[in-house]
Amino acid sequence: MSMSRRSFLRRTGAAAGAVAASSLIPGVGRAEPGAASSANTAGTTLEQVGVGGRANAKGYRKLVAGKGWPLYIREELATAKSGRDNRRTAVGSFVQLTDIHITDVQSPARFEYVHPIQGPAFRPQESLGTQAGVALVNRINALARGPFTGRAFDCVVSTGDNTDNHEIVELGWYQHLLSGGSITANTGSKTKFEGVQALGSAEYYRPELDFPDIYKDRGFPTIPGMLHAAIRTHVSPGLKTPWYSVFGNHDDQLLGTVPNGIVDWLYLSDVKYDLPGTDPTAVAIGRALGSDPSAVPGLLATLRRTGPVLPATRDLRRRPYTAQEFVRKHFDPAITGPGPVGHGFSDPDGPTWYRFQIAPGLVGIAMNTTNSMGIADGSISEKQLAWIERQISSHSDQLVMVFSHHTSQTMTAKLPNPETPGEATFDGTHLVERLKSHTNVIAWVNGHTHKNQIFAHKGSTPKHSFWEINTASHIDFPQLARIIEVADNKDGTLSIFTPLIEADSPYTADTSDLSQKGLASLYRELAFNDIHADPALLGVPSDRNCELILTHPLR
Repeated sequence: MSMSRRSFLRRTGAAAGAVAASSLIPGVGRAEPGAASSANTAGTTLEQVGVGGRANAKGYRKLVAGKGWPLYIREELATAKSGRDNRRTAVGSFVQLTDIHITDVQSPARFEYVHPIQGPAFRPQESLGTQAGVALVNRINALARGPFTGRAFDCVVSTGDNTDNHEIVELGWYQHLLSGGSITANTGSKTKFEGVQALGSAEYYRPELDFPDIYKDRGFPTIPGMLHAAIRTHVSPGLKTPWYSVFGNHDDQLLGTVPNGIVDWLYLSDVKYDLPGTDPTAVAIGRALGSDPSAVPGLLATLRRTGPVLPATRDLRRRPYTAQEFVRKHFDPAITGPGPVGHGFSDPDGPTWYRFQIAPGLVGIAMNTTNSMGIADGSISEKQLAWIERQISSHSDQLVMVFSHHTSQTMTAKLPNPETPGEATFDGTHLVERLKSHTNVIAWVNGHTHKNQIFAHKGSTPKHSFWEINTASHIDFPQLARIIEVADNKDGTLSIFTPLIEADSPYTADTSDLSQKGLASLYRELAFNDIHADPALLGVPSDRNCELILTHPLR
């Protein structure tokens, strides 16, 4: 049974963490003094958020607790009416994870050496991804319910790039992270770390070596034992709520952009490449990954002759998986956890898209927007789009939210998709127009950009309008997830609340603490200081903690 916001606050006594910001962004939204003062803001970015402290002599900054972000009320699609705080009842409440990028950092099928050209090819924190993931699971379990409605989380939805490099071992780690169990984030040698952070050149952050590198030149600490701790077995409690998976481009292809099959031999290679970013072949590969993946095999053949290379113990668990295998693995009884069976997918041999019931009266539709042509950006197939529209129409008496990995603006891959031969493909602009043709779609939730952004899509009438909610990743700083709460304001409008949350680990990392939680703190601090870190991924304040107002389409 849903409860009103007032009754939730009366029962919990939660009134801490009032936001005292006041500002106006014309045409976007407003932050009102005390707008979130009656919400249970504890554990969210409404209460506090990690920010950089004082820099050391080389510029490295420890993280400290900073002031929480304000709540922005956005009225592009409908006007917020007074008194709604005391009238509203909860419709649904869930958590969105996105772009976790669980990574086999020792895999030969990686291109770390191009990071001076393609920054995401190497991240100083990436070896600690599973420990950081557990800290995020702990945060979600501890919160348990939405701060504005008090409704217990109906589910958790991970909107793609669950794995980084399309490996079967990464998929297993991701699934045990969410369902619970032991995780040993190690491949190759059972006794030593064989990644570039242990054996590579000074182009990488080498935490255990007391030698300079381009990261220590910027104040990164030497941390004896960090990599050995990273590959120790640790345990995830698993989520306490049902969870669902959405397919992303990194779940579909090597690096999320290299067509399947053309360099699959890399996964089981016995060497890793180690080149400075100034090498002309490395530069050419970096550029090809972004513009012409078909050129990569020939360039790799050149590297195999010229080197230098690092030893890599072969490991069959690194093999790439197919899209159908991704679906099938979600039916493995060992990773069922709180369910549901299949985690949304309707059949072990079925499609990579599905419908699910978020809450009574609220339907979710998970889309597959990847294009396997070797393109990072996405598209939607003709058959899938027709199915989506049938689902929306057949549930016209319910509110609908759609989920995908790509955003409307990053669905530009209109080339034919090898996975859907003979079918037309459509871009994000077309999909937006099709969604606006229905009156019961209220939101599109997605990831991919690693940036917080929220767009208002205004239709021909208020009831043909919806919000697009894009959330930052958990691999790059600011490393967030998002609570999404839907509330009926009982005045002809809905509110969608979008408070962001951080993982449950101390802001300030202790380099001597190599426990599971200590490594999660290091993950966040190293990401904040990454030489490729992009502050723009935070988004503007009105893309973070929001109350999104829209006309209730069923009233």
